Amino acid sequence: MPYPPTYTAELVTDEGRLAGLAPEWGRLYGRCAAATPFQSHAWLHAWWRSYGTPGRLRVLLVRDGRELVAAAPLTLVRRPVPALVPLGGAISDYGDVLLDDERGDAAAAALAGALSRAARSALIDLREVRPGAAAERVWDHWRGPRRRVPDSLCLELPAAPLPELIARLPSAKSQQRVRAKLRRLDALGVVSRTVPPGEVDAALRRLLELHRLQWQGRKVTGEHLRTRFRDHLVRAVGPMVRSGDAVVTEFRMDGEVVAVDVTLLARRLAGGYLYGAHPRLRERKADVAVMLLDACAEHARAPGRSTLSLLRGDEPYKHHWRPEPVVNQRLLLARRRTAPLLSAALCDVSARRRGKELLRRRQERKERTGGGGT
Repeated sequence: MPYPPTYTAELVTDEGRLAGLAPEWGRLYGRCAAATPFQSHAWLHAWWRSYGTPGRLRVLLVRDGRELVAAAPLTLVRRPVPALVPLGGAISDYGDVLLDDERGDAAAAALAGALSRAARSALIDLREVRPGAAAERVWDHWRGPRRRVPDSLCLELPAAPLPELIARLPSAKSQQRVRAKLRRLDALGVVSRTVPPGEVDAALRRLLELHRLQWQGRKVTGEHLRTRFRDHLVRAVGPMVRSGDAVVTEFRMDGEVVAVDVTLLARRLAGGYLYGAHPRLRERKADVAVMLLDACAEHARAPGRSTLSLLRGDEPYKHHWRPEPVVNQRLLLARRRTAPLLSAALCDVSARRRGKELLRRRQERKERTGGGGT
């Protein structure tokens, strides 16, 4: 559809300009109901400072007069093909654009047109797009070749207090087990408190130290142990706590902090992003997963918030709660002259999928044979 002639587009490539967008970005973020905390200015700017490659910033803005009505936070990558991908990278569970809901299709059409012009010889590769995201409205207005492929699996629960989540469990016996685990936490004297803004930075550093302890000697996401991730988390979460887009919870036992959790909050969903827990909790038979879900469920309760997301990952403990599987999408958008890049990207997706399947089968064979030999 045509969009108003007052709409103009701007491509931001300078980090200083990105930093200065915070006030108007925050206003647009508040007018986009589908937005997740991974599209907040604090998260994106902190990510760029830790992970961005100089010269690769590509943030597309659409304004109606002076008012920001659409934005696509992107960065240029060269491999496997030249593409514009969302800021936030692999440490973000959802990627998306921002659209002013009050502008309807006009803002989506304007952003689609601006993206097409800005892409030039690159593919638009929108990754980890949650169903119902604003990017799906851009997809609807895209004029060139396009393909949609599955991305990561997320598991979701209703945003309800823990007693209601317990009632979802399949049997009275499983419900009784969870209630017994809650009583065990009470017996151990585990208490929680919401960390005030002035103490967030110290709490996050404690979280990462506890995270390192809990995974010591086991397979862990290596990125969470890096200095750049620590710097990103501290820079991002403090402002997000102050704006209501995140909450940090600490848990104490015998007067000592034994766990810290970060829960991210959006208008429609809440999700536990990262936690650290001292091994002593498990040594004393405390169920950390139940403890965290109890706290996260309380934070998720807000008018209009319908989803408690367990975020990406298919870990067995998540399935105990009978969550709904929700598959993120990867939206690949090309111009006619960049259609060969689309084909190449699809070949890469297929090859990676086959590689993961081979690794999975090899691991299953090793497990069946007790580890196997040479």
